[in-house]
Amino acid sequence: MSRLAPSPLRPLARSASRPVLALLLACLAPSAFPQATPDPVLRAMRDELSRSRGLKVLSLEAPYFIEYTLEGGDSFEVSASLYGLVSVRRDRFRLPEIKVRVGDYKFDNTDYVGSGYHFGTHYDIERFPLESSYGVMRRFLWLATDSAYKSAVEAISRKRAALNNVAVNQPLDDFAKAEPLKKILEIRRIPLDEDAWIARVRNVSAIFEAYPAVKNSGVELSAVQTVHYYLNSEGAEVRTPDNLIYLLVRAEAQAPDGMVLHDAVVFQSLDFDRMPADPELRERVDALAKSLTARAGAPKGEDYSGPVLFEGTAGAQLFAEVLGRNLALSRRPVMDPGRNTPVQVSELEGRQGARILPEWFDVVDDPTQKEWRGRPLFGSYEVDREGVAPRPLPLVEKGVLKTFLLTRQPAAGFSGSNGRARLPGSFGANGAAISNLFVRATETLPVPDLKKKLIEMCKQRNKPYGLIVRRMDFPSSASLEEIRRLLSNAAQAGGHAVSAPVLVYKVYPDGREELVRGLRFRGLNARSLKDILAAGDDNNVFEFLNNQAPFAVIGGTGYVAATCAIAPSVLVDDVELHPLEEELPKLPIVPAPELRIGEIPR
Repeated sequence: MSRLAPSPLRPLARSASRPVLALLLACLAPSAFPQATPDPVLRAMRDELSRSRGLKVLSLEAPYFIEYTLEGGDSFEVSASLYGLVSVRRDRFRLPEIKVRVGDYKFDNTDYVGSGYHFGTHYDIERFPLESSYGVMRRFLWLATDSAYKSAVEAISRKRAALNNVAVNQPLDDFAKAEPLKKILEIRRIPLDEDAWIARVRNVSAIFEAYPAVKNSGVELSAVQTVHYYLNSEGAEVRTPDNLIYLLVRAEAQAPDGMVLHDAVVFQSLDFDRMPADPELRERVDALAKSLTARAGAPKGEDYSGPVLFEGTAGAQLFAEVLGRNLALSRRPVMDPGRNTPVQVSELEGRQGARILPEWFDVVDDPTQKEWRGRPLFGSYEVDREGVAPRPLPLVEKGVLKTFLLTRQPAAGFSGSNGRARLPGSFGANGAAISNLFVRATETLPVPDLKKKLIEMCKQRNKPYGLIVRRMDFPSSASLEEIRRLLSNAAQAGGHAVSAPVLVYKVYPDGREELVRGLRFRGLNARSLKDILAAGDDNNVFEFLNNQAPFAVIGGTGYVAATCAIAPSVLVDDVELHPLEEELPKLPIVPAPELRIGEIPR
């Protein structure tokens, strides 16, 4: 897991009165974690966790599980627009996450609508010490454990009270045991030439000066070097480096009818030395500007229902979003009487053993594979957020769903983790997510033949044209208002929302293509994958930063998981698209000022 940008640091907030600690700490022998380490952070976490394992409180339940997580590191961020610097920021951060479970593995304080929330007064310790002072870190960990313990005791009490009014059939355990993993990796600081990157960001942002139809644009760089610590009371100890460099280029244009169009291109790597060279950066950003300009001048799309070819990148995006995000199971938490909290459930829930793809498809999630055809894989990792080491996981065999992405929170039919806890979750649990998702088809056609097959199908059905989607808005660069509209429209239709297509082309019987804009999917979901008629012989590698926000919207959450999907182009039998139905904003009254890049201070 990676943190793209640390959350703003909040000042230490104390309760109105001195905390009255009801904790009586039993003295434990230091033999619980006997290994010596030169890392003062690891030593402080180890020693305080060893002490906290003996928490005993008169008349209250003792913890049965405690975990300490700490993300610490440095970040460098720079943004620019039209060659002008907008911001430069350097930051150091240490962000702790302390969890305490009371009860036992069968029944504890999680899986309740109030789990994970603080009850009553507590110390806010998100502003963890930046210096590695052993004593200071011990004190902060102590206060955090005290706060988490009090909240856990209150949560399990409220959960029991809620269950007095709710009938539960065959309750699942709340937590699964796991073998303690010890993985302490070497940490090395990677040098970053900040001045060179400031110049590159400015130069890339200047490309849009040549495209007056682009109304707004910006380039943002984030380089983060972190160390991930994880310890738990079962004996797990993890220290791993977690670096990420990420260049985001956004642009926005407005069509003559007022429709606002947006697009983005992302460059990302886990290795600072593997970012694209300047010629490739310029080529792809230039292509973005040309594509957006063409879309702004393209006609608006019409209602369509029929075969759609998801070609190239769109094929991998389709599987990453529509399949990958539905391979994670979520549990419905215990609710308070009269309270209804919506929970997004997987479209594939309960379908284990059913066919979800054509029988000539196999799908495997493999975070242990670090390279593919000489290319480093973006989604590789060695241990998940719960201290569990992952293994290759066959998800779909000959079109049949075999299993799901699992965390240590048991799900219906599954009692243990397979190391896929990659993101923060809800109600005291973690969220599962894909890593390197390999989608393989044993029956394929050359990609040009997929287009021919699309045209033939449209002729047979007397359709004037077919549609090709070459890129989707996933992860989404849409505004929050557009995200809300997509979610609202999907909810009214009674289905799950899917990100909008960005590059959509009408394909006429003679093979001619016409770019159109302003279309959205209707009814596209995981069940639509059964309607795949053909797959290409290509393998499209799509890297992205996954998160728990709808459409994995860029910047939607602080925590992200580096993810990769490798999949072919696919022809889907019946997909419905419809044009946007919304009030369009008016064009600017005053024309934009003339801009010459030579006049911008360098």
